[in-house]
Amino acid sequence: MDSDLIKLVNRLQDTFSNLGGELDMPQLVVVGSQSAGKSSVLENIVGRDFLPRGQGIVTRRPLVLQLIHSPSPDPAAPSYKEWGQFLHIDKRFTDYNEIRKEIEQETFRVAGQNKGISKLPISLKIYSPDVLDLTLVDLPGLTKIPVGDQPSDIERQIRSLVVEYISKPNSVILAVSAANVDLANSDALKLARSVDPQGRRTIGVLTKLDLMDAGTNALDILTGRIYPLKLGFIGVVNRSQQDINSEKSLPDALDSEAEFFRNHAAYRNIAHKNGTKYLARTLNQVLMNHIRDKLPDMKARLNTLMGQAQQELNSFGDAAIYGDKNQQGGLILRLMNKFAHDFVASIEGTKVDISTKELSGGARIYYIFNDVFGHALACIDSTSNLDNQDIRTAIRNSTGPRPSLFVPESAFDLLVKPQIKLLESPSLRCVELVYEELVKICHNCTSAELERFPRLHAQLIECVSELLRERLGPTSEYAQSLIEIQAAYINTNHPAFISGSAAAAQAATSPAPKPAQPSRPQSNEPINGVPALEDEDESSTDEPVGANGVLSRDARSVSSTVHDRTRVTGSPAPTAKASSSKPHPAQGHRHSSAHSQVAQPGAPGTSPHSARETFLNYFFGQNGPGPIAGSTVDRLHAGPAPMPTGRDISNAETTGPTGLMAGKRTLDGNNAAFDMKSLGKHIEAISSSEPGSQITLREEMETSLIRSLIASYFSIVRQSIQDLVPKAIMHFLVNYTSQQVQNRLVASLYKPELFADLLNEDEALVAERTRVKALLDAYKEAFKTLSEVNLKSI
Repeated sequence: MDSDLIKLVNRLQDTFSNLGGELDMPQLVVVGSQSAGKSSVLENIVGRDFLPRGQGIVTRRPLVLQLIHSPSPDPAAPSYKEWGQFLHIDKRFTDYNEIRKEIEQETFRVAGQNKGISKLPISLKIYSPDVLDLTLVDLPGLTKIPVGDQPSDIERQIRSLVVEYISKPNSVILAVSAANVDLANSDALKLARSVDPQGRRTIGVLTKLDLMDAGTNALDILTGRIYPLKLGFIGVVNRSQQDINSEKSLPDALDSEAEFFRNHAAYRNIAHKNGTKYLARTLNQVLMNHIRDKLPDMKARLNTLMGQAQQELNSFGDAAIYGDKNQQGGLILRLMNKFAHDFVASIEGTKVDISTKELSGGARIYYIFNDVFGHALACIDSTSNLDNQDIRTAIRNSTGPRPSLFVPESAFDLLVKPQIKLLESPSLRCVELVYEELVKICHNCTSAELERFPRLHAQLIECVSELLRERLGPTSEYAQSLIEIQAAYINTNHPAFISGSAAAAQAATSPAPKPAQPSRPQSNEPINGVPALEDEDESSTDEPVGANGVLSRDARSVSSTVHDRTRVTGSPAPTAKASSSKPHPAQGHRHSSAHSQVAQPGAPGTSPHSARETFLNYFFGQNGPGPIAGSTVDRLHAGPAPMPTGRDISNAETTGPTGLMAGKRTLDGNNAAFDMKSLGKHIEAISSSEPGSQITLREEMETSLIRSLIASYFSIVRQSIQDLVPKAIMHFLVNYTSQQVQNRLVASLYKPELFADLLNEDEALVAERTRVKALLDAYKEAFKTLSEVNLKSI
């Protein structure tokens, strides 16, 4: 029964070495320094010369040696009673010299010619009636210094290989040491102690007892007095190099060994516990006991490995269902539903395996809406691409040949529409970013089962990507139409625009506070030929004031109120700098606190004589039409008087050019600009001159007012676009795709003629499933065999 148990372990070892199983079989591992006699010990146990010999390192690959006792000749080959067989070649070797050559050739094939080592083992079975059932592993000898063309780290490689084998709990360590070297320097015992500190699974073997110095012996070591081991020490005497050269047979060598122990004075009393034959019997018994002890652990380990293999095989799926159309359709439909569910769950944030390291899925779409798109809109300056010359030109072009009394609405529409178009590019880019994110989500939707079918996975991704591409066009068009809708109708009656524009106009047109001026004497001079009426002031102060500070009588005449306030405050010289285009909140406070110097129209307590300072005076003055004509007192305190509008034909020498071309003649002395025969040169002269030298106070005030109004209305449109574009993207692209993805997948791919092609598995996966299935079958067979072993009879 014991021999059957060892044969069972050998059979399991062969099976798992082919399949790559993780079950550690009980085996004897031979460890020792280089030239300590390991190979000679193995040859003595087998009784044949079959291992390579030579100088330096000879064993460069692990040799798994299985000795199988065969008491009777094989019926298939009655001509010979013993033979060897390698696992890598299907051939029986009856000549042990051929076995040696095959070992050398296989070592050279894998490990090379440079004396390097390899971890890939060589498996050799020897059937003989002269051997006991054993499983041994011969490892390369431990060395210290690389010689010849060996790798520089040969010591580390060999030590790592040895530790890998002896660290397995199911291995019995056969530590071979030379008796003519101090035991304290034994590398084999040192490594064995590192993995087996208590010495429970270590057998010590002493070689070269016949080569010890005269008068010395190893009796204390063999009896366990110096280095105790649970399995003890066994001494052997191998053939010397001279015996090998003289071709001394192994049976003769075994007889000489027995004679040595019987006749030696120190060893004669323990001769029955030493020698190669005793070593073989001991190893056989130790191996069987070890297998018996490890059998329950092996069965438990097999149980675990079977569960793992079954789980891995289940992840690959069963190949038997691929021939049934109904089962194929059910599998494809299930994978489609799972893919669509993962896609929607990733968008909604309900996916199970959500990453905690980075934003993913719907969170990235929110980031695009809130941070990327919002920041892009916030960075747009509503008037950065408009200079004062553009605004002045737009105002002049919108009035045609007629002069304007107020800021024309057509100029505002003309200027604000291109600014609204600035919002189109960020909006379309937002659509593209969300589309790209949805495509990325689609590619990340996969599972281990779906990866089995690369064609099906690719078709699912392509189908969803096509749906996204179909929705990209309508979504972009709608986002673009939102911008066009905003530019199609400029709603100046928007509540936010009315209040914002009134405040902006007041702040933009309020000049800086001036020093206190003496009160203006009341004048009865006619204005433009019309006598001034005393009750005009009363009528002006009794006008009701509407919301946001705009006169309710004419809500659209924002400029009239602005000009009236500026006129009452005082008309500075045309060359003076107007207030900044940016409104200053503090200006309102300055006007309210300086009521003693500055009179406001429509406010209670306005002096009667301020009625003459109407907006008509601002534009036409008291001495005739002009761009800015102030009162006499204002001109005295404000500096140089503004030039009247137009030319005085009767007295051209006393007045300079006025009106739109005022001050142009003295810019560079170019009188050709005013030659009526060269209009092109005239316009070029105006356009090429510096803006700061030609802008008048009224023009600067109008420019600032237009800028303020554009900024106010642009802010309203920007808020609306920032709210509507994400909603449009969610409706036309995200939500639509989430709702239609499953229907699209079923309609496009659920076709019986496509099942076979879609369920075509990856070749590597098919090979892996075949290997795992074979390994699972081997595990089941091994477990069944171990379960049938009657432990009581062992």
